[in-house]
Amino acid sequence: MYSVGFDLDLTLADTRAGITATMGELARRLGVHIDTATVIARLGPPLEQELAHWLPAEDVAAAADLYRELYPEIGVSMTTPMAGAAEAVALVRRHGGRVIVVTAKHERSAREIVEALGLEADQVVGSVFAADKGAAIRSFGAAVYVGDHVGDITAAKAGGALSVGVATGPFTADALRDHGADVVLSDLTGFGQWYEGWRGPEIEAVSTVM
Repeated sequence: MYSVGFDLDLTLADTRAGITATMGELARRLGVHIDTATVIARLGPPLEQELAHWLPAEDVAAAADLYRELYPEIGVSMTTPMAGAAEAVALVRRHGGRVIVVTAKHERSAREIVEALGLEADQVVGSVFAADKGAAIRSFGAAVYVGDHVGDITAAKAGGALSVGVATGPFTADALRDHGADVVLSDLTGFGQWYEGWRGPEIEAVSTVM
């Protein structure tokens, strides 16, 4: 059975409101300034990398721990599915494929979001970004990896998967294409048409036999 991998933030899940609120509460508790609009504009890399822009290096780890304590209570309930996300996941499963979510988000929070949105994923792997996602993508035999960030293109290539970019995050379609995405979609509402064409008779045969 083949697998299709998806990134989470701004690919399957619109986490902007929840991240904005959680970052705001973190800033309030720590007494520091964090420009949440800037945070959202470059969403994708690990939390610690973002916090390093706002805090001294020695304070980053503790701040990340506090953020992750706050996020399940504040952020998860404010998260909504991206357009076409539920349909994309359901389509893969309907045709016998497995769905894996591989994300830089903390794994506990990622699992809670996937569950809250009713997305039926076979596996969720968190706390990995860019090429570090490759091992998970490869280990689950993902033929395709879908994401909104140029780091997701790197991830797909590291995992030996076809890279499908969706221009729903911080990068335009042209930027994703220039970075080497094999396929670029404006959003996941276009995934179904592309996927049906990509599957073809060979993928159907593999799915049926296995």
